[in-house]
Amino acid sequence: MRKITLNVLCAFILVCVARRAESAQTTPGTVYVHVQDKRKIAISDAEVVITDVKKGSSYHERTDNNGNCRFDVPAGKYKVKVTAGRLSTFLDVEVGHEQVPLLVAALEQAPLQSTGGYIDSAIISSQIRIRFDAGFHVDRPDRAEFFYAQYAGLNGPGPPFVVADLNFQQLYLQAEYAPRKRFSFFTEVPVRWIQPQLTVAAKNPSFSPPFPQNVNVAGLSDVAAGFKVAAVASSDQYLTFQFQAYFPSGDASKGLGTNHYSVEPALLYYRRLSDRLALEAQVGDSHPIGGSSCPQPCIADPSPPGAPASGGFAGDVFFYGVGPSYVLYRGENVRIAPVVELVGWRVLGGLETMCVPNVPCSSPDGQEGVSADGTNIVNLKVGARTSIGRHNSFYVGFGHAVTRSHWYEEIVRAEYRYSF
Repeated sequence: MRKITLNVLCAFILVCVARRAESAQTTPGTVYVHVQDKRKIAISDAEVVITDVKKGSSYHERTDNNGNCRFDVPAGKYKVKVTAGRLSTFLDVEVGHEQVPLLVAALEQAPLQSTGGYIDSAIISSQIRIRFDAGFHVDRPDRAEFFYAQYAGLNGPGPPFVVADLNFQQLYLQAEYAPRKRFSFFTEVPVRWIQPQLTVAAKNPSFSPPFPQNVNVAGLSDVAAGFKVAAVASSDQYLTFQFQAYFPSGDASKGLGTNHYSVEPALLYYRRLSDRLALEAQVGDSHPIGGSSCPQPCIADPSPPGAPASGGFAGDVFFYGVGPSYVLYRGENVRIAPVVELVGWRVLGGLETMCVPNVPCSSPDGQEGVSADGTNIVNLKVGARTSIGRHNSFYVGFGHAVTRSHWYEEIVRAEYRYSF
């Protein structure tokens, strides 16, 4: 009998201990959260979400008129996300049974970040940018001397081949410094690689069809420098004037540069439409200073010799673009924002090398310079920018020509940006 009684007593004690342990595990702790802005003014109706780090379960509350809310949750470690309109912040908290943590969430407007990949950023900031482009199927590389210089067979400084299909890659290193909120200056150094895919004529008469198709070259391209001045610089939008100049540092005879100076004034715009949606736009003009000339008519062997120049082979290029972006994912340290950009150019003058109709292009008189004025080019660019913290971002995108005329049919761009 004593043995039975002892066994029952032990079982009772074990049950009590188990229930006490279970109660200890489920006894809630209390977390008070106070939400305020940077001026220490309470924010009402802010959304507060705390998530159990181990279990993944979440609890939602909204702050009262005094900016406060309360959570009764099991002990453990939690991630806390506080959101109020376009403001958000993240906190960590550990909840115990005997402590009542008080979290003060001070919300500040997140800094504006350009998400575009092809439209120049209107936001004034200090940053270092590394960009890589791979373009495919350039069919008029000397058009208006925008990409490279006039074909050498038309007495120009450019390459000695007429190329009807060309691929290129270009690596850019840009540094921008903003000593003031509304002003910055920058410089950009590019390195270019080109690979002709289809050569249809050559200046040197010793060359004859079939022409060498892969006269690949690489080297420094045309260096650029400029500045930005913001007429509007608020927490939601920027309206910025940008001016940059290009210097003929690339070897034009190899297709690495234009052999002339050019200036490029532009207006840039950024607007944050909501906490996730933004719009960027630009409009500007690339204006050549100098550039090649071509006798009239613009052919390899004009007759009579010494005919007057036709003006300039280089021409103005008006450009524009617009691109909305949307923050699809927004975590504690990572944001992913897809962006769609429509970018266009209109050539306002200049010439381009073409094959003479009904004449073999490879013959000495088979090429001519024809007007490029009025050429319209439109590209659709699709990509995404991933931002990590406040300083690092990566962009990857693809562009395709939607008009028959093009600088390139397709382009792939990858970019890394560090802001400081």
